[in-house]
Amino acid sequence: MNDTTQDEGPDAGSQGRPTTAVVVGGGLAGTTAALALADAGIRVTLLEGRPRLGGLAFSFQRDGLTVDNGQHVYLRCCTAYRWFLDRVEGAALAPLQDRLDVPVLDAEAPAGRRLGRIGRTALPVPLHLARSLATYPHLSLAERAKVGRAALALKGLDLADPALDAQSFGSWLAAHGQSERTIEALWDLVGVATLNAVAGDSSLGLAAMVFKTGLLSDPGAADIGWARVPLGELHDRLARKALDSAGVRTEVRTRVTSISQHENGRWSVQVPGETLDADTVVLAVPQREAHDLLPAGALDAPERLLEIGTAPILNIHVVYDRKVLSRPFFAALGSPVQWVFDRTEASGLKEGQYLALSQSAAQDEIDTPVAALRERYLPELERLLPHTRDAEVRDFFVTRERTATFAPTPGVGRLRPGARTKAPGLYLAGAWTATGWPATMESAVRSGVSAADAALTALGRPRDHLFELFEEAA
Repeated sequence: MNDTTQDEGPDAGSQGRPTTAVVVGGGLAGTTAALALADAGIRVTLLEGRPRLGGLAFSFQRDGLTVDNGQHVYLRCCTAYRWFLDRVEGAALAPLQDRLDVPVLDAEAPAGRRLGRIGRTALPVPLHLARSLATYPHLSLAERAKVGRAALALKGLDLADPALDAQSFGSWLAAHGQSERTIEALWDLVGVATLNAVAGDSSLGLAAMVFKTGLLSDPGAADIGWARVPLGELHDRLARKALDSAGVRTEVRTRVTSISQHENGRWSVQVPGETLDADTVVLAVPQREAHDLLPAGALDAPERLLEIGTAPILNIHVVYDRKVLSRPFFAALGSPVQWVFDRTEASGLKEGQYLALSQSAAQDEIDTPVAALRERYLPELERLLPHTRDAEVRDFFVTRERTATFAPTPGVGRLRPGARTKAPGLYLAGAWTATGWPATMESAVRSGVSAADAALTALGRPRDHLFELFEEAA
């Protein structure tokens, strides 16, 4: 690796050298920040400690299959992530539904009542959900009516009110007449997947943001998109191609050991065997790693970063010798199974079917042995999918992300820092920063944009492309 200050080019500044930036972390936040800075003419070096880009949304090889570490989806309202897909030329590989449609199977319902659907029509908000709610078989008529009233109350909340951060979503739902069954069959069905926590453990502010933006802002806001290819194709291969085209120098297997500022205001980033100098540094790593790398005085209360909790996600992978599921995905009730996706084609499997179970808020099972998980989940799949009873299980394995997301607990909002630090030229990015969103791919990309925006503002560089970013994706 060469020191970034030794290259000169057409972007040379007043001292005859280019304006340079180092981005630490090659997840979605860091990749976005690097692209946004490079698009403004900054000479960027991106450093990633892992052997690949993509952070916790990645793929790996197993017995000839390409496996995602976990299932990730996004919504039509995720304009920043949609921009990212466009920017890396991957939008066609992760298309959106034409219209929201979520099959919901209840394992405990009578045979003819097991399947319900959450969907929308083209009617304006909130009427776009009225037909789906009116025919949703997993709630009683009285429960459905109370859902409508709670949704209207939720729509009236002011997301800028800091009091929402201190209250739990569960207590708010209970105060608005939502039964335990309603919370399980509707609010948690969506909330656990997007927040990685049940309603009782979630900040009202974050939950309100999810439901207001996704279900109560625009008729199509909650239409679901997901990758039809391995995540590594989008977040690593195509991302690296886009970075190369933008002139970003990308170094993987390169872990930063320290960051310090010179008396002249420039920054030094230390990696094993070398020091890189830069005008700007974006720290796009998890909050605990950021805490360890931040120089003294960069934040007023850096210990708050350590108070941001984490939440796990467990992913269970099952390969059958035949097709057992005709839908691309479904959600489950009355079972420990939460969401099931068909990953057969994306994985490259030629015969049989490969299902991926995404289990959020998995604190109770994240360390459970594989054998015990197999004993629990294979019978559950047989309850939900009758065709599995005659199928042979060819493979069963588990991927675990013990710190998959930050925990969206009440009060977490006051702990999340913004992009700017008190050290000029040093910025923070990551889904855990103050984006207003929970720990999603959308939050990660937005944080990268915010960090780039702050850096370009300080450097006096053009930022128009950042504002166009969201307009193009909308």
